[in-house]
Amino acid sequence: MLAKRILVTAILLPIGIAAILAGGWYFTALVAVFMVVAAWEYCQLFIAGGLKPATLLAVGGTLLLVIGRNINGLASAAWMISLVVLLAMTYHLFSYEFGRDQAATDFAVTLAAVFYIGWFGAYFISLHNLPQGKWWVLVVLPAVWFADGGAYFIGKRFGRHPLSPRLSPNKTWEGYFGGILTGVLLTALLSWLWGFVPGTTSAITPSRGALVGLVMSIFPTLGDLGESMIKRQVGVKDSGNILPGHGGAFDRIDSWLWAALLGYYMVFWLWS
Repeated sequence: MLAKRILVTAILLPIGIAAILAGGWYFTALVAVFMVVAAWEYCQLFIAGGLKPATLLAVGGTLLLVIGRNINGLASAAWMISLVVLLAMTYHLFSYEFGRDQAATDFAVTLAAVFYIGWFGAYFISLHNLPQGKWWVLVVLPAVWFADGGAYFIGKRFGRHPLSPRLSPNKTWEGYFGGILTGVLLTALLSWLWGFVPGTTSAITPSRGALVGLVMSIFPTLGDLGESMIKRQVGVKDSGNILPGHGGAFDRIDSWLWAALLGYYMVFWLWS
């Protein structure tokens, strides 16, 4: 399993870094692919649990929000969200009329897919579009990876006390705090190293990197646990199998969604 994870990471990481550095529609296309697949997987999870969200609307709404964010930021978000809500309600009204008694719950799941994956995922675009945003993306995302890696290895070696026995029995408090430590230290180190790369910004300093690492180590874990909640409710182990060793796209981005939103507002409010 670990070997597969490393192989997939070795293949995808250069593609991801190239898209981040290129920016524009290259980066938007990469984000869109991940979010669209994750939205589809999200709907399949609830279908496995007996519900019937409007998968096409969820996927289309997610794609619309991501593309709109690259075109004009948040300016088009209001009418896009309104359109998706109206279409979803209309669809599920017809669904109920034709015999689907749980159509109201289906409606809620459809909207949750668009808002949780499409709206949050679009913040990758917003973060990238900030001044020197590509470098901030290359701080925020690695911070999550450092924390995840530290939590895994430290938890595996020293873990004794379950963090969340019902949601994720393998996660431990020892791993969680170890992930915070590695997230802070390694993100500060990475921020210092970025300072030697031509074209980076003086706004990215080790102290700011440490703060980003702290936030990305503490909170995005809740995104991971949130996906675990959904999977346990519907009795599914992974959201998909598109990424060997990682599961599905939703499995991979569950904590990234939190990181994108939190990272954007940290940089926007504090340093831009």
